[in-house]
Amino acid sequence: MRFSAAMTAERLLPGRLALRVMPLLHRIDTLLFSADERSEAGRVSLFAFAVRIVSAAIAFVSQVLLARWMGSFEYGIYVLVWVTMVIVGSLSCFGVHTSVIRFIPEYREKGQLAELRGLLIASRLFVLIASTVIAASGAAGVWLFADRIESYYIVPFFLGMFCLPMIALTDVLQGLSRANSWAFPALVPAYITRPVLILAFMAIAYALGYAPTAETALIASIMACYITTIGHLVSVTTRLKKRFPAGPSTVRLGYWLKISLPIFLVESFFFLLTNADVLMVGFYLEPDQVAVYFATVKTLALVHFVYFAVKAGVAPRYAQLSHGDPEKLASFARETVSWTFWPSLAMGLLVLALGKPLLMLFGPEFDAGYPLLFLLSAAVLARSAVGPCESLLTMSGNQNICAAVYAATLALNVALNVILLPTLGLWGAAIATSAAMVFEASALSFTVWRKLGIVMVVFIPPSSKTGTA
Repeated sequence: MRFSAAMTAERLLPGRLALRVMPLLHRIDTLLFSADERSEAGRVSLFAFAVRIVSAAIAFVSQVLLARWMGSFEYGIYVLVWVTMVIVGSLSCFGVHTSVIRFIPEYREKGQLAELRGLLIASRLFVLIASTVIAASGAAGVWLFADRIESYYIVPFFLGMFCLPMIALTDVLQGLSRANSWAFPALVPAYITRPVLILAFMAIAYALGYAPTAETALIASIMACYITTIGHLVSVTTRLKKRFPAGPSTVRLGYWLKISLPIFLVESFFFLLTNADVLMVGFYLEPDQVAVYFATVKTLALVHFVYFAVKAGVAPRYAQLSHGDPEKLASFARETVSWTFWPSLAMGLLVLALGKPLLMLFGPEFDAGYPLLFLLSAAVLARSAVGPCESLLTMSGNQNICAAVYAATLALNVALNVILLPTLGLWGAAIATSAAMVFEASALSFTVWRKLGIVMVVFIPPSSKTGTA
């Protein structure tokens, strides 16, 4: 017998109260148990939301412990190297990890199984080879320009390069999982398993008496990356073989890369935009300042994860609806704005209420980042108020203009950081990042309205739609 929230309330609650909550409970039952694609997207988003909550908690605890064990200077070095590897690892996919989310539903819908099988094989091989070449080139670059790099960064960056191929392969495995609406392999390995293993290996090293340096933390990260990614690869490959039986395959790598390139530009600008502040702080300021700023950003991730959770669940649905009824696409897109904004608002208020004691867990010097939280939280809410616009543009074939928006936003962010960071320090980074995020949200929302005629702003009703597709 299946659980039903509506039936349970009808049995247990007083009649008048049951009648009031019944519409909400029916919607919950529909979301949890309905077999239609909209409910499936909702379930994926709900699962992604839950994983992001657990992931944010794990990440926060692990970063607190790492900061306590390592001290702000060594922790700042590790943070800069790890963030750089995550960015470059994702960019090493050249957009393939996102384009598969578009191609797989399309090929499945059209019955093009040969192309689909070719895509499944080529995507993994291409990303693994490309990321390995980039990692080797990066290591060579560190060696060649060692005299221009601060000495305490050289060995950590060498070690970080070993993580890069596994980070990239994990990203493409996430894409393959999201394209098939497999929520667990799409989210758990990268957001739960890997950070838990990094913390566990670092704790073992600390207990065995190894120096708690950035090098030690990066060796722990290398071990965690390889164990997680190999297990992830085996799991996803097994699932793919069960869903798509063996048969002839057609590889159209040139075509896939042609479509992926604009997506790669979007992803590049997005990742650089998301992390440009940390990189710029690392360029201008000392590692201990990087540590304070990163701790502040990591605390703010408790608000960010709502946006990413919804984005993870709705992208395949956007791809499907973009080839069908425009009204259904518009209705679903507007609904996803509410999914993004209201939980983000609640989490933002919670973070601001608890921000100072949370930051002080990292160490007494980290509370310097608390005032920055107010400005950065407002900017994150501005982004959440327009929903996952970039996913809608990318999945509907408007990735080129989306890339242009991100390029402009990144240029604004970097320019403001260059101007403000040397004089205002961490406040300069926060002001630059917040201004760029508000510009990004406004530009993306306007672009969606102009290109698709869909109003994606939380406080503007659908009847305000007057744009042209």
